[in-house]
Amino acid sequence: MSSHAVRVHWTASDMPEIRGQHFVVTGGNSGLGYVTVKELARRGATVTLACRDVSKGKAARDEMVAEVGPAEIDVRELDLASLESIRDFAASLSTSPIDCLINNAGVMAPPLSRTKDGFELQFGTNHLGHFALTGHLWSGLMKALKPRVVTLASNAHKPGKIDFDNLDATKGYSAWGAYSQSKLANLLFAFELDRRAKKHGVVNFTSVAAHPGYSATNLSASVAPQVGGAVRRLARRFEVAIAQSAEMGALPQLYAATALEVPSAAYVGPDGWGEWRGYPRLVTPIAAARDEALAARLWTVSEELTGVVFL
Repeated sequence: MSSHAVRVHWTASDMPEIRGQHFVVTGGNSGLGYVTVKELARRGATVTLACRDVSKGKAARDEMVAEVGPAEIDVRELDLASLESIRDFAASLSTSPIDCLINNAGVMAPPLSRTKDGFELQFGTNHLGHFALTGHLWSGLMKALKPRVVTLASNAHKPGKIDFDNLDATKGYSAWGAYSQSKLANLLFAFELDRRAKKHGVVNFTSVAAHPGYSATNLSASVAPQVGGAVRRLARRFEVAIAQSAEMGALPQLYAATALEVPSAAYVGPDGWGEWRGYPRLVTPIAAARDEALAARLWTVSEELTGVVFL
Protein backbone atom coordinates (compact mmCIF):
# COMPACT_ATOMS: atom_id res chain seq x y z
CA MET A 1 0.00 0.00 0.00
CA SER A 2 1.66 3.23 -1.11
CA SER A 3 1.74 6.42 0.95
CA HIS A 4 -0.96 7.87 -1.31
CA ALA A 5 -3.20 4.83 -1.57
CA VAL A 6 -6.80 5.28 -0.50
CA ARG A 7 -8.94 2.72 1.29
CA VAL A 8 -12.32 3.99 0.05
CA HIS A 9 -14.96 4.44 2.73
CA TRP A 10 -13.40 2.15 5.35
CA THR A 11 -15.60 2.13 8.46
CA ALA A 12 -15.59 0.43 11.84
CA SER A 13 -17.64 -2.41 10.38
CA ASP A 14 -14.64 -3.25 8.17
CA MET A 15 -12.40 -4.12 11.12
CA PRO A 16 -10.92 -7.62 10.92
CA GLU A 17 -11.48 -10.25 13.58
CA ILE A 18 -10.22 -8.90 16.91
CA ARG A 19 -12.31 -10.94 19.32
CA GLY A 20 -10.36 -11.68 22.49
CA GLN A 21 -7.53 -9.27 21.72
CA HIS A 22 -6.56 -6.81 24.47
CA PHE A 23 -6.54 -3.09 23.65
CA VAL A 24 -5.52 -0.30 26.02
CA VAL A 25 -7.01 3.10 25.15
CA THR A 26 -6.01 6.27 26.97
CA GLY A 27 -8.69 8.91 27.38
CA GLY A 28 -11.32 6.30 26.60
CA ASN A 29 -14.22 7.89 28.45
CA SER A 30 -15.03 10.69 25.98
CA GLY A 31 -14.61 11.99 22.44
CA LEU A 32 -12.49 9.97 20.03
CA GLY A 33 -11.44 7.59 22.80
CA TYR A 34 -15.05 6.81 23.69
CA VAL A 35 -15.88 5.91 20.10
CA THR A 36 -12.69 3.86 19.81
CA VAL A 37 -13.40 1.83 22.96
CA LYS A 38 -17.03 1.30 21.96
CA GLU A 39 -16.24 0.04 18.46
CA LEU A 40 -13.45 -2.25 19.65
CA ALA A 41 -15.76 -3.69 22.31
CA ARG A 42 -18.55 -4.08 19.75
CA ARG A 43 -16.21 -6.35 17.78
CA GLY A 44 -15.47 -8.51 20.82
CA ALA A 45 -12.14 -7.11 21.95
CA THR A 46 -11.19 -6.84 25.60
CA VAL A 47 -10.57 -3.15 26.26
CA THR A 48 -8.87 -1.38 29.14
CA LEU A 49 -10.44 2.07 29.29
CA ALA A 50 -7.84 4.35 30.91
CA CYS A 51 -8.95 7.74 32.20
CA ARG A 52 -8.34 10.22 35.01
CA ASP A 53 -11.83 10.02 36.51
CA VAL A 54 -12.90 6.43 37.15
CA SER A 55 -16.51 7.41 37.88
CA LYS A 56 -16.77 9.08 34.46
CA GLY A 57 -15.11 6.05 32.90
CA LYS A 58 -17.62 3.68 34.46
CA ALA A 59 -20.51 5.88 33.34
CA ALA A 60 -19.10 5.81 29.81
CA ARG A 61 -18.74 2.03 29.97
CA ASP A 62 -22.38 1.67 31.06
CA GLU A 63 -23.47 3.79 28.08
CA MET A 64 -21.41 1.65 25.71
CA VAL A 65 -22.78 -1.61 27.08
CA ALA A 66 -26.32 -0.27 26.74
CA GLU A 67 -25.61 0.31 23.04
CA VAL A 68 -23.46 -2.65 22.02
CA GLY A 69 -24.51 -5.30 24.54
CA PRO A 70 -22.26 -7.33 26.87
CA ALA A 71 -18.66 -6.15 26.50
CA GLU A 72 -15.30 -6.67 28.17
CA ILE A 73 -14.41 -3.10 29.20
CA ASP A 74 -12.18 -2.66 32.24
CA VAL A 75 -12.04 0.91 33.59
CA ARG A 76 -8.79 1.93 35.29
CA GLU A 77 -7.40 5.19 36.58
CA LEU A 78 -4.63 6.86 34.61
CA ASP A 79 -3.43 10.45 34.83
CA LEU A 80 -0.93 11.06 32.04
CA ALA A 81 0.14 14.26 33.81
CA SER A 82 1.61 12.17 36.63
CA LEU A 83 4.55 9.80 36.23
CA GLU A 84 3.52 8.09 39.47
CA SER A 85 0.01 7.43 38.13
CA ILE A 86 1.49 6.06 34.90
CA ARG A 87 3.72 3.68 36.87
CA ASP A 88 0.82 2.50 39.02
CA PHE A 89 -1.44 1.96 36.04
CA ALA A 90 1.18 -0.03 34.15
CA ALA A 91 1.92 -2.16 37.21
CA SER A 92 -1.74 -3.13 37.39
CA LEU A 93 -1.46 -4.56 33.85
CA SER A 94 1.95 -6.16 34.26
CA THR A 95 0.72 -9.74 33.79
CA SER A 96 -1.57 -9.04 30.84
CA PRO A 97 -0.50 -9.39 27.20
CA ILE A 98 -1.38 -6.18 25.35
CA ASP A 99 -2.18 -6.58 21.67
CA CYS A 100 -2.52 -2.86 21.03
CA LEU A 101 -1.88 0.35 22.96
CA ILE A 102 -3.73 3.39 21.60
CA ASN A 103 -2.13 6.61 22.87
CA ASN A 104 -5.26 8.70 22.35
CA ALA A 105 -5.61 11.09 25.28
CA GLY A 106 -4.41 14.67 25.14
CA VAL A 107 -4.89 18.29 26.08
CA MET A 108 -5.11 21.14 23.58
CA ALA A 109 -4.07 24.78 23.90
CA PRO A 110 -4.80 25.48 27.59
CA PRO A 111 -3.36 28.46 29.47
CA LEU A 112 0.15 27.76 30.76
CA SER A 113 -0.15 24.85 33.19
CA ARG A 114 2.14 22.15 34.54
CA THR A 115 1.98 18.44 35.21
CA LYS A 116 2.45 17.03 38.68
CA ASP A 117 6.11 16.53 37.79
CA GLY A 118 6.58 20.13 36.68
CA PHE A 119 6.51 19.68 32.88
CA GLU A 120 4.62 22.09 30.63
CA LEU A 121 1.21 20.44 30.52
CA GLN A 122 0.88 19.75 26.79
CA PHE A 123 4.39 18.42 26.21
CA GLY A 124 4.22 16.57 29.53
CA THR A 125 0.84 14.94 28.88
CA ASN A 126 0.63 14.48 25.13
CA HIS A 127 4.22 13.34 24.59
CA LEU A 128 6.08 12.52 27.80
CA GLY A 129 3.08 10.84 29.40
CA HIS A 130 2.58 8.52 26.46
CA PHE A 131 6.33 7.95 26.07
CA ALA A 132 6.50 6.82 29.71
CA LEU A 133 3.33 4.75 29.42
CA THR A 134 4.59 2.92 26.34
CA GLY A 135 7.86 2.18 28.10
CA HIS A 136 6.15 0.85 31.23
CA LEU A 137 3.80 -1.31 29.14
CA TRP A 138 6.53 -2.59 26.83
CA SER A 139 6.83 -5.97 28.57
CA GLY A 140 3.07 -6.48 28.24
CA LEU A 141 3.19 -5.58 24.56
CA MET A 142 6.01 -8.04 24.02
CA LYS A 143 3.82 -10.85 25.38
CA ALA A 144 1.40 -10.44 22.44
CA LEU A 145 1.86 -12.23 19.13
CA LYS A 146 1.64 -9.12 16.96
CA PRO A 147 1.76 -6.07 19.25
CA ARG A 148 0.89 -2.64 17.93
CA VAL A 149 1.18 0.92 19.28
CA VAL A 150 -0.94 3.70 17.79
CA THR A 151 -0.06 7.29 18.72
CA LEU A 152 -2.51 10.08 18.00
CA ALA A 153 -1.10 13.14 16.28
CA SER A 154 -2.83 16.10 14.61
CA ASN A 155 -2.83 18.32 11.55
CA ALA A 156 -1.49 20.86 14.04
CA HIS A 157 1.90 19.13 13.91
CA LYS A 158 2.60 20.90 10.60
CA PRO A 159 3.76 24.26 12.06
CA GLY A 160 5.37 22.47 15.02
CA LYS A 161 9.00 22.77 16.09
CA ILE A 162 10.80 21.07 18.97
CA ASP A 163 12.33 23.85 21.08
CA PHE A 164 14.78 21.92 23.23
CA ASP A 165 15.81 25.17 24.94
CA ASN A 166 12.28 25.86 26.12
CA LEU A 167 10.50 22.56 26.63
CA ASP A 168 9.46 23.71 30.11
CA ALA A 169 8.04 27.01 28.77
CA THR A 170 10.08 29.11 31.19
CA LYS A 171 11.27 31.31 28.32
CA GLY A 172 7.83 32.06 26.98
CA TYR A 173 4.61 30.22 26.20
CA SER A 174 2.29 30.01 23.23
CA ALA A 175 -0.69 27.72 23.80
CA TRP A 176 -0.95 26.72 20.14
CA GLY A 177 2.81 26.62 19.66
CA ALA A 178 3.13 24.21 22.56
CA TYR A 179 0.29 22.10 21.19
CA SER A 180 1.91 21.90 17.76
CA GLN A 181 5.21 20.97 19.41
CA SER A 182 3.58 18.14 21.35
CA LYS A 183 1.89 16.76 18.23
CA LEU A 184 5.14 16.83 16.25
CA ALA A 185 6.72 15.04 19.21
CA ASN A 186 4.01 12.36 18.97
CA LEU A 187 4.98 11.67 15.37
CA LEU A 188 8.70 11.68 16.06
CA PHE A 189 8.08 9.20 18.88
CA ALA A 190 5.89 6.89 16.78
CA PHE A 191 8.42 6.67 13.96
CA GLU A 192 11.45 6.38 16.27
CA LEU A 193 9.67 3.59 18.16
CA ASP A 194 9.43 1.69 14.89
CA ARG A 195 13.12 2.26 14.09
CA ARG A 196 14.32 1.19 17.53
CA ALA A 197 12.14 -1.90 17.61
CA LYS A 198 13.58 -3.00 14.25
CA LYS A 199 17.12 -2.25 15.43
CA HIS A 200 16.60 -4.44 18.48
CA GLY A 201 15.19 -7.30 16.43
CA VAL A 202 11.62 -7.03 17.70
CA VAL A 203 9.52 -9.03 15.26
CA ASN A 204 5.86 -8.65 14.32
CA PHE A 205 5.68 -5.23 16.01
CA THR A 206 3.91 -2.25 14.45
CA SER A 207 4.14 1.41 15.47
CA VAL A 208 1.67 3.67 13.67
CA ALA A 209 0.52 7.28 14.00
CA ALA A 210 -2.94 8.62 13.19
CA HIS A 211 -4.86 11.87 13.28
CA PRO A 212 -8.61 12.63 13.28
CA GLY A 213 -8.72 15.68 11.05
CA TYR A 214 -11.12 18.30 12.38
CA SER A 215 -13.58 16.59 14.69
CA ALA A 216 -16.17 18.07 17.02
CA THR A 217 -15.21 16.63 20.41
CA ASN A 218 -14.95 17.76 24.01
CA LEU A 219 -11.21 18.34 23.49
CA SER A 220 -11.80 21.32 21.25
CA ALA A 221 -14.53 22.52 23.59
CA SER A 222 -11.88 22.87 26.32
CA VAL A 223 -9.69 25.26 24.31
CA ALA A 224 -9.15 28.75 25.73
CA PRO A 225 -11.46 28.46 28.75
CA GLN A 226 -10.94 32.16 29.48
CA VAL A 227 -13.06 32.94 26.41
CA GLY A 228 -16.70 32.66 27.41
CA GLY A 229 -20.20 33.87 26.77
CA ALA A 230 -21.70 34.42 23.34
CA VAL A 231 -18.35 34.33 21.52
CA ARG A 232 -17.58 30.86 22.80
CA ARG A 233 -21.07 29.55 22.07
CA LEU A 234 -20.94 30.94 18.53
CA ALA A 235 -17.52 29.38 17.92
CA ARG A 236 -18.78 26.04 19.16
CA ARG A 237 -21.83 26.13 16.85
CA PHE A 238 -19.56 27.00 13.93
CA GLU A 239 -17.30 24.07 14.71
CA VAL A 240 -20.15 21.61 14.99
CA ALA A 241 -21.44 22.82 11.61
CA ILE A 242 -18.18 22.27 9.71
CA ALA A 243 -16.37 19.55 11.66
CA GLN A 244 -16.93 15.85 11.26
CA SER A 245 -18.35 13.72 14.06
CA ALA A 246 -16.31 11.90 16.66
CA GLU A 247 -17.46 8.67 14.98
CA MET A 248 -15.75 9.76 11.76
CA GLY A 249 -12.79 11.27 13.57
CA ALA A 250 -12.07 7.98 15.32
CA LEU A 251 -11.85 6.00 12.08
CA PRO A 252 -8.15 6.76 11.35
CA GLN A 253 -7.03 5.44 14.73
CA LEU A 254 -9.34 2.43 14.50
CA TYR A 255 -7.89 1.70 11.05
CA ALA A 256 -4.35 2.19 12.36
CA ALA A 257 -5.06 -0.11 15.31
CA THR A 258 -6.74 -2.98 13.48
CA ALA A 259 -6.32 -3.02 9.69
CA LEU A 260 -4.06 -5.86 8.63
CA GLU A 261 -2.55 -3.97 5.70
CA VAL A 262 -1.24 -0.98 7.66
CA PRO A 263 2.58 -0.92 7.49
CA SER A 264 4.69 0.02 10.48
CA ALA A 265 5.71 3.69 10.67
CA ALA A 266 2.65 4.67 8.65
CA TYR A 267 0.60 7.80 9.29
CA VAL A 268 -3.18 7.56 8.88
CA GLY A 269 -5.55 10.48 8.45
CA PRO A 270 -8.78 11.49 6.69
CA ASP A 271 -8.89 11.33 2.90
CA GLY A 272 -10.66 14.65 2.34
CA TRP A 273 -9.26 18.03 1.32
CA GLY A 274 -6.45 19.12 3.62
CA GLU A 275 -7.00 15.93 5.67
CA TRP A 276 -9.69 17.78 7.64
CA ARG A 277 -12.40 15.18 7.26
CA GLY A 278 -13.17 11.94 5.49
CA TYR A 279 -12.40 8.24 5.58
CA PRO A 280 -9.00 6.86 6.60
CA ARG A 281 -6.04 6.62 4.26
CA LEU A 282 -2.24 6.78 4.56
CA VAL A 283 -1.07 10.41 4.61
CA THR A 284 2.26 12.22 4.68
CA PRO A 285 3.57 14.22 7.67
CA ILE A 286 5.99 17.15 7.39
CA ALA A 287 9.61 16.25 6.71
CA ALA A 288 10.68 17.08 10.28
CA ALA A 289 8.53 14.22 11.58
CA ARG A 290 10.80 11.78 9.71
CA ASP A 291 14.05 13.46 10.86
CA GLU A 292 15.97 10.61 12.47
CA ALA A 293 18.49 12.83 14.26
CA LEU A 294 15.72 14.97 15.72
CA ALA A 295 13.79 11.89 16.81
CA ALA A 296 16.84 10.33 18.46
CA ARG A 297 17.54 13.53 20.39
CA LEU A 298 13.92 13.77 21.52
CA TRP A 299 13.99 10.14 22.63
CA THR A 300 17.11 10.74 24.75
CA VAL A 301 15.62 13.87 26.31
CA SER A 302 12.40 11.98 27.01
CA GLU A 303 14.33 9.24 28.79
CA GLU A 304 16.13 11.82 30.89
CA LEU A 305 12.98 13.70 31.83
CA THR A 306 10.81 10.69 32.64
CA GLY A 307 13.43 8.25 33.90
CA VAL A 308 11.88 5.61 31.63
CA VAL A 309 14.40 3.73 29.51
CA PHE A 310 13.41 1.04 27.01
CA LEU A 311 14.71 -0.03 23.62
